[in-house]
Amino acid sequence: MKGVFDTRAGTVYDDDITSRYHFPNRYLEIARQSVGDWIIYREPRRGGGREGYVAVARVEDLVVDTAKSGFTYAIITDYLPFDAVVPLRRPGGFYEGFLAQVENPSRIGAAMQGRSLRTVTDAEFGAIVRAGLRETLAPANAIRLELDPAHLDAEARALVEAPPEEQERRIEQVLVNRKIRDAAFRKSVVDAYDGRCAVTGLRLINGGGKAEAQAAHILPVAAGGPDVVQNGIALSATVHWLFDRHLISLTDELGLLVSHNRVPSELRSLFQQQMERVHLPKDRNLWPHPQYIQRHREQFAPG
Repeated sequence: MKGVFDTRAGTVYDDDITSRYHFPNRYLEIARQSVGDWIIYREPRRGGGREGYVAVARVEDLVVDTAKSGFTYAIITDYLPFDAVVPLRRPGGFYEGFLAQVENPSRIGAAMQGRSLRTVTDAEFGAIVRAGLRETLAPANAIRLELDPAHLDAEARALVEAPPEEQERRIEQVLVNRKIRDAAFRKSVVDAYDGRCAVTGLRLINGGGKAEAQAAHILPVAAGGPDVVQNGIALSATVHWLFDRHLISLTDELGLLVSHNRVPSELRSLFQQQMERVHLPKDRNLWPHPQYIQRHREQFAPG
């Protein structure tokens, strides 16, 4: 059964919400209902949270925390952040039906207490996720996110071109479609880098508002890399090709490593100013994560 899991930074829980969710066993029965199904992450206001639904993921399994009695881990896969925070309220009410029973709006927070893990209906889940991916699925963004007919197979095109209510009903198909997940990843990464290649520094915008820079996974999806900005870097097509083949990589200080004997000299001249540090997002929270950089660098081919 689908659910909502509350999450926030600075707690005692051993969370990495892209891969594991740590919770006390008083929620164990609700968590069991979500195994093999999808959940939505919500951040409450307390602790500096964004007060809304922020991502979607799938619960693969539950594992007992052997180091801390009374706690369990939910093993998480298919994590996907939303384009923007989805507020609790929607036009005409709330996404979660039980909140409509709270007569005093100031008591919403109190109504949530003791319900950090809870179930939602398929309809509630579909509406929240569709709202979270609204920008990715917007027709106006199709060209720049490569969700236009020129880039889609028949299955992806049917999902992208379906009306919003149909997308909500087929939301699980949307969530596992690689073209759509790549589009959401491209949006978050390229926007974070302002459309600029991190290595060359070039910012070229083509027709339809599409940036020439591409979104590269640092740790590939096939190797367990998540679709998050911190596992991404904006690169022009040629640089992306070099990065995927580990002919260039990054230092822990986010400087550039180049396999000099294997990268043509005419390309190396473009890289000289980025040897100490590549171009990065203004928000440090969106910079590449050290664990993904290290994994990429393990396969770097120095020359």
